Amino acid sequence: MVMTDGETHVPGVLRPKDAATLILVKRGESGPQVLMGCRHSGMAFMANKYVFPGGRLDPGDQRISVEHNLRPEVMARVCRGITTSRARGLALAAIRETFEETGILVGERGKPPRTRSPAWQRFFDHGIVPRLDGLEMIARAITPPNRSRRFDARFFLADASAIAMTLDTAGHDELLTPSWLTLAEARALDLPGITRRVLDEVELRLADPQGTQRPAPFFRFLRGRTDETWLE
Repeated sequence: MVMTDGETHVPGVLRPKDAATLILVKRGESGPQVLMGCRHSGMAFMANKYVFPGGRLDPGDQRISVEHNLRPEVMARVCRGITTSRARGLALAAIRETFEETGILVGERGKPPRTRSPAWQRFFDHGIVPRLDGLEMIARAITPPNRSRRFDARFFLADASAIAMTLDTAGHDELLTPSWLTLAEARALDLPGITRRVLDEVELRLADPQGTQRPAPFFRFLRGRTDETWLE
C-alpha cells in the first residue's frame, strides 16, 4: 500500500484524478446566487445531480500562460503536494470547464497566447484571456475509494463580475439548463453531499467580511470514514 496526501492507496482501487470546480457567485436583490446545472441521466458520474461546473485537469491546462496568476496566498493553498505549474493548471481547468459546460468565459479581453489545445483555442477564439487573481480556493475533496470514478477536486470561488462573456450553449453535453440559484433554491435540489457541504462554505464566506482568510476544508476518506481537515 502507498500513502498519497494522507490517503492509503490499495491495489485495485482507482487513484483519484486531479480536477477543478468553479463556483460563480452573483449578488442580487434576493441574496447571493450560484451557477449550477443538472448532469445528464446517462453520465457515468453523478448522473441527475445538480453540480457546479468543473471537470478533470487536461495536459493543455498547464501549458497556458497567464498575465494575472493566482494570488500568492491562494497559490500556496492550492500547491499542497503539487507544483505551482499544476496548481495554476487546476485554476485554468476550472475556467475552461466552466466555458465548455456553460458557455461562460471568465477573464478579460486581450491577446490570447498560442495553444495547441483545441478546447483552449475555442475559448481564445472569442478574444478573451483568463485571469486567475480573482479566484479563491475554498475547499478540496477526494472521492471515496468505492466509486466508479475518483477525483481529487479543488473548489474555486469567483464573483460573477469576473465574467467577460456568456454564449448561448443550447445542446451542450454535460449540463442541462445551467441556472443562477439562490442558496435556498440550490439546497432544495438533488445535490451530492460534497456539493451541499461546499454550499455551506460559500455561505459562511459571503457572510464574513474576512471570509477570504478562512481556511479551506479538505474532505477525504480515511480508515473507513470521512475525514475533514483544514488547509490554511
